Amino acid sequence: MGKLYSRYGSKSLKAVEHFVLIIIAVATIIAIGQEIVHIIKMGEVALADLLLLFIYLEVLAMVANYAESGKLPVRMPLYIAIVALARYLILDMKGMDDWRIIAISVSTLVLASTVIVIRWGQLKLPYPRKEEDDL
Repeated sequence: MGKLYSRYGSKSLKAVEHFVLIIIAVATIIAIGQEIVHIIKMGEVALADLLLLFIYLEVLAMVANYAESGKLPVRMPLYIAIVALARYLILDMKGMDDWRIIAISVSTLVLASTVIVIRWGQLKLPYPRKEEDDL
């Protein structure tokens, strides 16, 4: 059973993984195109548009990183979440009550602190290297 999985199961899962990565990349590129069309139709570039394009760029970078290395750094989705919260705060701040603004601000600080802790952990407490990494 183990040999059967390593021969076909693992390869099948990798193929599905790459297929889904391609779908995510294509969908993100389409979303970028739609946002650019929206900017052209409006005749102006708003801060919300730039932040949304930055989120799309981060998603593409995350897909590229995952496709190249097979690993997804936890920090990348955290960066996307921080920018998404900032965009939400910027767009809707006038209609928000004080507690919601505080909650979003605290959430952003928690995410930023998490990024710092993860980065510190990577530098000060790295995982031991596997033998196949040395080859």
